Amino acid sequence: MENAVVYCEGKFGTSTGKTANGLVRYSRRFRIVGVIDSTKAGRDAGEVLDGVPKGIPVYSTLEEALATTENVKYFIVGVATIGGLLPQEYREIVKKAISQGMNVVSGLHEYLSEDREIAALAAEHGVKLIDVRKPRPLKEMQQFRNLSRGLGCLRIPVLGTDGSIGKRTTALIVTDALNSAGIKTVFVATGQTGLMQGSDYGVPLDSIKGDYMVGELEAEIVRAWMEKKPDVIVVEGQGSISHPAYVCGTRAIIMASQPTGIICQHAPKRGYRNFGRDTLKLPMPDLRKEIAMLEIFSDSKVFAITLNHENMTKEEIEEYVKIYERDFGLPCCDVLVHGAAKIVEAIKGML
Repeated sequence: MENAVVYCEGKFGTSTGKTANGLVRYSRRFRIVGVIDSTKAGRDAGEVLDGVPKGIPVYSTLEEALATTENVKYFIVGVATIGGLLPQEYREIVKKAISQGMNVVSGLHEYLSEDREIAALAAEHGVKLIDVRKPRPLKEMQQFRNLSRGLGCLRIPVLGTDGSIGKRTTALIVTDALNSAGIKTVFVATGQTGLMQGSDYGVPLDSIKGDYMVGELEAEIVRAWMEKKPDVIVVEGQGSISHPAYVCGTRAIIMASQPTGIICQHAPKRGYRNFGRDTLKLPMPDLRKEIAMLEIFSDSKVFAITLNHENMTKEEIEEYVKIYERDFGLPCCDVLVHGAAKIVEAIKGML
């Protein structure tokens, strides 16, 4: 693990800052030594996100971060913008990081390695531009082969009712909890943040051409089985099955994994879909209808509900746990608050 700072000016702790948020919470590829966001400078990054210090300071500027921490080799673009474009105001700081001899990691659709000015500057300073969301060459891609249903393990995608709702974080916590319980489990990433965090398996799903999307993810699930022979494969979800702006993610994940069971993540107090929340005002879906859609499309069952606690008090979290367990007859928890013990017990019953 090499030292990295994450740039997330004005967005840390928001849904747009999900890449920075995820790396602060969990990283096996980079040692995150600081977050740069002048609006939250001076605080601990873990305290900003979850009220629990992580020993990762938030800095005002790149210069401040570099003056405080030695041997920082990587500069990570910590935002996941709608459309995947590099914010124009981020260009100068990216160029400054390159001039400081830092490798730049980006998970955007706008590939830095194909930007003439940035690529030329990187070549001049001998640093790498790592575009995590850039898929493999087309001729190396695989198409659907209907292999997952024959694998000798449980295949559990963590799906949800919206984008940027915590599916990846829940999937990682569940994976670690299962391994700690002696149930051999592998996580398969489907987005840029999971890959940045160090997942051994996965693809940048929304960057892959439609003909190959399911096959490429299926190939990673099969590779995880062949190499690790796990009891469980947990697959990161994307978007939601009913979301009008994310038409492929959930469907592709279901087809690629052929689930033996599904975890559904929901934010009870989120009023509008994350996509264009302040402008389009697309209402959040009804949880019962969403679960029904997932089960019909997958020919599988949702066996647990997990919560995203945004805009919720501790008392409200506990109240919704009681309501959902009563109304749906399924275990329910917020893994960031309660841990994943309920999910582990449910999965034990499926083995």
